[in-house]
Amino acid sequence: MSDSASANDEHAAAATSPAQHVGAVDRRTAYALAFATGTLYFLGFAGTDIWPCALVALAPMAVAMQGQTPRRCLEVGAIAGFTMNMMGFYWLYGMLKTFSGFPGPLCLLFMSLLCAYQGGRIGLFGWLAGRANERGWPATLAFLLAFAASELLYPLLFPWYFAASVHQVPVLSQLGEAGGPYIVGLVLAAPSLALAELFLALRARRPIARRLVVAGLATPLVASLIGWVRIAQVDARVLASEKVHVGIVQGNMPLLQKRDDHTESLRRHLRMTEELRKKGADFAVWSESAVMWNIPEDDYDNYLQFLFTRRLGIPALFGALLVARDPEGRRAYNVALATDAEGRVIGRYDKHYLLAFGEYIPFGETFPILYQWSPNSGHLTPGKSSEPLMLAGHPVSALVCYEDILPSFVNSAVNHGHPEMIVNVTNDAWFGDTTEPWIHLALAKMRAIEHRRYLLRSTNSGVSAIIDPVGRVVANSGTYRQETVDAVAHWMKGPRTIYEIVGDVPWWLAAAAIVGMAFYRCPARWRRAS
Repeated sequence: MSDSASANDEHAAAATSPAQHVGAVDRRTAYALAFATGTLYFLGFAGTDIWPCALVALAPMAVAMQGQTPRRCLEVGAIAGFTMNMMGFYWLYGMLKTFSGFPGPLCLLFMSLLCAYQGGRIGLFGWLAGRANERGWPATLAFLLAFAASELLYPLLFPWYFAASVHQVPVLSQLGEAGGPYIVGLVLAAPSLALAELFLALRARRPIARRLVVAGLATPLVASLIGWVRIAQVDARVLASEKVHVGIVQGNMPLLQKRDDHTESLRRHLRMTEELRKKGADFAVWSESAVMWNIPEDDYDNYLQFLFTRRLGIPALFGALLVARDPEGRRAYNVALATDAEGRVIGRYDKHYLLAFGEYIPFGETFPILYQWSPNSGHLTPGKSSEPLMLAGHPVSALVCYEDILPSFVNSAVNHGHPEMIVNVTNDAWFGDTTEPWIHLALAKMRAIEHRRYLLRSTNSGVSAIIDPVGRVVANSGTYRQETVDAVAHWMKGPRTIYEIVGDVPWWLAAAAIVGMAFYRCPARWRRAS
């Protein structure tokens, strides 16, 4: 048998059998590349905002996983995820130290454990891709499906999506109306695959897979072209819609003072609302728990009218705390309330997703002693209804705190209520003057794109903002200062977006596909075809 015939036989055998574990790099190099991916992910992500890093962030990890066992791919992903979380979510330490009551070393330990858990999302991504590769499935397909599935499936205490890396580049975000943050994340991942292929081919002195390289590099360019067209189309719709002058109050009440000095908080918000009314604002939005009195749930309308709402002079939406007492004890609700121009409360929304440690302790209902160990943690009851609120005669979907970064939840609320605007009231003072408020803003922007509606955000300490239906910030505040924000927005009606119609169904199918690929071998005829 000739050497060429033998080589052809070996190539054919490799093409019809599961991948052999011959890593492109050794273990130490793979771990170093994982660290590089975590660092690039952090640099490209919101808060640091060197967004071009996002286009290459996954390339080191793709190289590190080449030919490795699923376990090694899991390790690579976990290292990358832990690195990114420890760098990007550094503000968790300050939050835990301030509000848990635990000493610094224990807070650092809890932060490390939490970041290790959060980083497990990238570990899951690596493991799924490694398993699929081991079973002979196309590596590029496995990589992309595993990436999308990990963003969808992995539960997080502090959710984030890779798509937020390009929150300042609207042309790259517009596909969100079709597939939420997941499709935008895949657009950003594509160039990394192209770069990894170039490196691996040159290193192994083999032919470059040109179609993969061209497709990977062209993907963000095509997405940008589509985005440019869609921005022009949506802007035209906005100009044809009814105008409204919106006003946002940023009271900047320190958390402890906010709890103890209710009168100052109210006085400050009333004064700033009067400023907005004189500017011609049609309504005002206050932040989460701007009204900190323990308002009785059974008579909150009369209570609030007596307290202040009759003095507002314009419709308003604000955060408050309602309290009820029953035989089982005291129940508290973090709510958003809407009032008309006469000060009558005409709508109520109870926050569904409570903030761990700030508003409840995980497993605290099962183990009540946890609340004794962490006395500074809240103990609130979640809501259930997603009915829209009426604000200045128009339906709006209200969101409290970090609910505005949950794409599936917001999609459900919008489909249920058919709002003409989305309003978020939040309080990011928990995290101090860090990058967290800017990260929160960046993550929230995608909701405006997904639903082609204005998104108003009133935050106690910043960043308050008015975001248009293509994700641009029309006006915003700074952080940690008393400030009002006002601008002309539009009530948006019109056709539902693709994401509103199909939701996460395509991504659940993608997740099912990669899980199947992780446990079933690729048919030989498919391997030969690929």
